[in-house]
Formats: sequence, C-alpha cells, structure tokens
Amino acid sequence: MAKQVQDAYIVAAARTPIGKSHRGAFRSTRSDDLLVAAIHAALKQASGLDPAAIEDAIIGCAFPEAEQGMNMARVAALLAGLPNSVGGVTVNRFCASGVTAIQMAADRIRVGEADVMLAGGAESMSLVPMSGNKPAFNPAVFARAEDVGIAYGMGLTAELVAQKWKVSRDAQDAFALQSHQRAVAAIAAGEFADEIVPVEVLERVPDLAAGSVVERRRTIALDEGPRADTSLAALGKLRPVFASPKDPCGRATGLGTVTAGNSSQTSDGAGALILASEAAVKRFNLQPLARFVGFASRGVPPEIMGIGPIEAIPAALKATGLKLDDLGWIELNEAFAAQSLAVIESCGLDPARVNPLGGAIALGHPLGATGAIRACTTIYGLRRRKQKYGMVTMCVGTGQGAAGIFEAL
Repeated sequence: MAKQVQDAYIVAAARTPIGKSHRGAFRSTRSDDLLVAAIHAALKQASGLDPAAIEDAIIGCAFPEAEQGMNMARVAALLAGLPNSVGGVTVNRFCASGVTAIQMAADRIRVGEADVMLAGGAESMSLVPMSGNKPAFNPAVFARAEDVGIAYGMGLTAELVAQKWKVSRDAQDAFALQSHQRAVAAIAAGEFADEIVPVEVLERVPDLAAGSVVERRRTIALDEGPRADTSLAALGKLRPVFASPKDPCGRATGLGTVTAGNSSQTSDGAGALILASEAAVKRFNLQPLARFVGFASRGVPPEIMGIGPIEAIPAALKATGLKLDDLGWIELNEAFAAQSLAVIESCGLDPARVNPLGGAIALGHPLGATGAIRACTTIYGLRRRKQKYGMVTMCVGTGQGAAGIFEAL
C-alpha cells in the first residue's frame, strides 16, 4: 500500500436526486445550486464541525463552462455559506471527475497537508450539453490515425467495444433491464434514503386563460430515471443510434447494437462529501462513515475508452493490497451495457456485487457528479449490509479508467 501520514475518513456524504436532463425536474436548475443543496446536507450530517476548519473544496465537473463555469467549486462553497477562508477548485476527469475530487481531497489529508476537506461533483447536462457549448478539437487530433479516437462519440466507442468483446445486443438489453429492475426495487425498499437530500424546485407554468405565469414549488426526493414499465420486448424495439449494422453499400459492419435503452441516461445532479483526519474526527466529535483506502487511474486507447476499468481495477487493488474477493460492493458506472459487460467478464467481477441497486442505465449519469454520487451509494450500502470494502469505478472519455476504494466503518 502507498505510504501515507494519516488516514482520511468520510464523515458526511449526501447527494441530490438524479434528474432526467432536458425534460426532468432539474432541467432549469443550475448545477451549482444542486451542489449547494448537497453541501448543506453534508454539513448537517457533520453537525459538530466548524465550517471554518474546512481547508478546501474540490469539486468535479466534466464540462466546467457556461452555467457551471467560473470555478464552480469556489462559487458554490460561498453560496453554501462557507467562510471566505474555504478555498475551491474545480477538477475535470470527465466521468471520473467526482471520484477524482474525493481522491484529491483524501490525499491532502493523507499526506498531512489538511485536516478537513470538502469533495464532490456536480453536472447539469440540461444546461451544458455533452461535449460542451462549443466543441473545438485540436486539428492535430486528426493528423494521426491513432489519435482520431479522441474525437469519437462515446456511443461509437461502445459499438467498438461490443464488437471486439463480442457483446451481443440481447446481452446488452438484458443488462439494461436488470439495471432498471434493481433500481426500482431499491427505491421501493428505501435503499437511497440515507444518501438523498430532497431538493425543492421552482416551476413557472403559463396560464393561457389568465394571460399570466403561475409559480409553483415542488420537492424532488427520488431519482427520476428508473422505469418499472420497461421490458426486453420494449428495449428490443429500440433502434441503434450510434452506428448502422450496414454501411452505405449494404455490407455488414458488425456494429449497430447500442441503443438509447442500453446506454446511460443524460442527467442532472450533485453530490458532496466531507473528509477529515483522525485528529479532526476527535476534535469535532464526528462519526466516520468510511475510510478512503486508495485510488488508481490508467489510460487505454481512446476509441475503446469503455474498457478503462479493466486496467484501473487491478491497479487500485494492487495499490491498496486488496484482492477482488475483498470487495463486497462494486459500483461500475454503466456508461453503456456493452462496456459494462466487457469489464465484468474481463475482470472476473461477480455480477451480484456489481451495481446491486442498479446503475447509470436506470439511475442516470450526470457526468462529473457520478463518482461522488456513487461513492455515497457505496458507503451507505456497505454499512447497511455490514460489508467492509467497496469500489467506485468507471470508464472515462478519451480513454481512461479510474477506481476508488472505500472501507465502511
């Protein structure tokens, strides 16, 4: 295990519900406002903590521009009422931004540079579209064949993984259905109650008869993505959206299996965690929920970015001195069913331990927030089931994988 000065403990973990982008409850809600709600909930959990003791706020965001630009971490920290002394930095590792923020905050504590840190992630895919407001690839990306994959759409990379790892359309749809079934069952059982902070939204609805706008408020307390009414038959009717099974000449391409139904949902959401050293835990009489154990990131070819966890998972296990069998809970971000199944098969993961409450296909994937959100799920899930170690892992655009490991206390 890597050397460290002291342990970093998670003493609070909270997240918002995940909303469907563009048509869900948070379609007009800024990501920094969602983050503020998560921060307030985390601070409430760590009620004995003096907010002035927080050294810095490290927040992940996959597209930190427009409404979620201007160093959202610092802005949200101030809007949440934290003292001016609390710093803020926004970090970007695309889909792994949230778990990277946790790792960076934990490392500040583990090397003795800080005693209390705030970490998390936030993303509005309703307000800031996939690839950002103005995608502008460096022209050099297209100069070499080995670099062109940097510009591939994520759906095409999933098609290439499905082809290379021989993941069938039927297997992808079955995996997607399982994700929804697990998520629906988890919500019915109240499995997310500990981690979710309800968020109030203001809606403005036109009253055409009166010629006015009616304002109404409602509270969102559940994830919007899971569907109890989906089925293999319904999923099977969806057409591939990223590639055609045949080229313009009618020749088979081997592609055309990735659909909207077996892909992650674009979403809005935020999560926040407070990390503390042992000294801070004692000083403020805090209750540790978990210990941050370790982290690893690795690169893979951009055109098959979905297999990133295949490299990151063994690296994280090696760095922490753990074995795969030690992990009772694995949150493998379901960017696509194709890449999830390829990772499960290649790494020899136990499907029963992977996303037991459903994954991003059902619950949604607010990009830079997902790592923080799924860390909350892992920590509370481990504690409820009295399991010890859990992992949050995901593939990353442009060809990366990341994995963070937590120990429940």
